[in-house]
Amino acid sequence: MNLNDLDHFKKTDTQNMLAQIDGLPDQLQTAWELGQAQTLPDFSGIQNIVIAGMGDSALAAELTTASVLSSIRLPVTVHRNYGLPAFANGKGTLVVCVSHSGSTEETLDAFETALKTKCRLLVISTGGELTKRASENDIPVWKYDHKGRANASIAFPFGFLLSLFSRLGFIPDPAADVAEAVAMMKRSQQHIVADVVAAKNPAKRYAGQLVGRWVTFVGTETIAPVARRWKMQINQLAKAGANFEIIPEANHNTLLATLNPNPTLNAHTMTLFMRSPADHPRNRLRSDIMRQTFMLEGLNTDVIDARGELVIAHLWTLILFGDYMAYYLAMAYGADPSEEQAVINFKGSMPK
Repeated sequence: MNLNDLDHFKKTDTQNMLAQIDGLPDQLQTAWELGQAQTLPDFSGIQNIVIAGMGDSALAAELTTASVLSSIRLPVTVHRNYGLPAFANGKGTLVVCVSHSGSTEETLDAFETALKTKCRLLVISTGGELTKRASENDIPVWKYDHKGRANASIAFPFGFLLSLFSRLGFIPDPAADVAEAVAMMKRSQQHIVADVVAAKNPAKRYAGQLVGRWVTFVGTETIAPVARRWKMQINQLAKAGANFEIIPEANHNTLLATLNPNPTLNAHTMTLFMRSPADHPRNRLRSDIMRQTFMLEGLNTDVIDARGELVIAHLWTLILFGDYMAYYLAMAYGADPSEEQAVINFKGSMPK
């Protein structure tokens, strides 16, 4: 395993996923600006919001809600399923259907349900069937162009949703927060891009620690979406197993798993705790004590801190670090980070 062999990267990474990760800070800035330029429908009288999506689209929605948790004054639900919750009924509910491809089966079903229940609707997508149905029903579409995979375009739905909340007056203007996040991402990037050697590159070093191990990512409620993102990127880029846990919930159950340790299995695990300056002090304490408990039981652990002053910067600096880490793990395994044949095969096996 040589994570300094950039020729190996080029041969393995057939669709240049690395360039997509390198461009993530600029993508966030572009997404925010595009969101400000979209035509804003009259959504007066909205009492609650449901964001329907799957995979990285739903994750973008979770990141948005985490960003505005302390300021938004109406309930926001992220819906990962067919249909809609029963409360999503009538013009008081705004349903935002988010699908990168526009062909996500569950999101299309949520769209049709929203039409039947006469909810207000907005679509965020690059095109596809969802955009077609929206046009046929005079539903507004906020469209963005991106040729890559959904996990490489996550900033677009995030920027659009954040812009939507801001422009509707549901949150204070977050422009300064976005600017700080982009600046901090670019500053962090100087230490973790591919041409920085492993000895000086923390993302490469962490990737090296994950080789041959099942990894668990632990985050607090604020940065729980990042823990999920890291899990998803390990799955999607490195084609390896991972899971995530959320504090304080994990302290009420996961902690008990240390009572019956399996030394053989534990040697092949790694638990990474992520921390944010926005953590509740009690959750920071819970995280530290949980990590100490794991260490005393001989479990491999480490901790990674978010950067920046504001929540959006905390989320996005961690996302950027995790994307590079997952990419380097893919290179260590010799896995093409853009290959997704298993998902394609699964979708093909579903009856129409």
